[in-house]
Amino acid sequence: MTRAQRYKAFQALHERPGAFVIPNPWDAGTAKILATLGYEALATTSAGYAFSVGHRDPAPEITHDDILQNAAEIVKATDLPVSADLQNGFGHSPHSCSETIRFAAAAGLAGGSIEDATGDPSDPIYELQHATDRIAAASQMASRHQFFLTARAENFLHGKPDLDDTIRRLQAFADAGADVLYAPGLPTLEAIREVCASVSKPVNVLMGLKGATFSVEQLAAVGVKRISVGGAFARAALGAFLRAAREVKDQGTFNFASDAVPSSEMTRYMDHKRSTP
Repeated sequence: MTRAQRYKAFQALHERPGAFVIPNPWDAGTAKILATLGYEALATTSAGYAFSVGHRDPAPEITHDDILQNAAEIVKATDLPVSADLQNGFGHSPHSCSETIRFAAAAGLAGGSIEDATGDPSDPIYELQHATDRIAAASQMASRHQFFLTARAENFLHGKPDLDDTIRRLQAFADAGADVLYAPGLPTLEAIREVCASVSKPVNVLMGLKGATFSVEQLAAVGVKRISVGGAFARAALGAFLRAAREVKDQGTFNFASDAVPSSEMTRYMDHKRSTP
């Protein structure tokens, strides 16, 4: 599977009827498991990767190169199209966003997301025009490299639950050339419906946060095209790890082993073979 073939497969997923789930592995092993289970595309998770290397999310210690190396390893693990969490484009300027797309395409990625969060808690969201200029620059580079660009409006993750402003941002990002629109943390099904009805591009929704959860069927019915889980699978895996570790430490028992995945099943996942062109 060439990167161009993965891009076309990814594009087709967004064009067919209904919604699809794009789960978030954090390394090559979890990517292989998800591919074996029959998922059709994958997305990286900055949170899952950060936890796996001993950092919080976000972490200044984790560099642009670290993120892209992790993404490249996930790309190599399967033949599925992979979209990367590219955070804020690893820089404030439109040029940094453009260059990030170029590097991401070189790493084999079929797509990736750029967010409008600044990384500065005192001023967490870029001003709208600047945020739009960043997406426009990223889109121009994406169009040169057959790269599926997702634009993220981060208001709801940064204490600014303003749905009208979020929709204005997503509309501006669509006009700037984004292929997919994404506003993580939308609180209700009605808010999700309003976003989907207000924009001209496919919408990605995040599930796996605490609070209201909706089924794939419910999300598809209100117009969602793509559903991701962010760091939720990683946190679920770490939850099982913590329960097992606490049982042994606090109770001196090993009952957790009854829920552990058998080695034979893990072997089957790790033996997942990529197809040959």
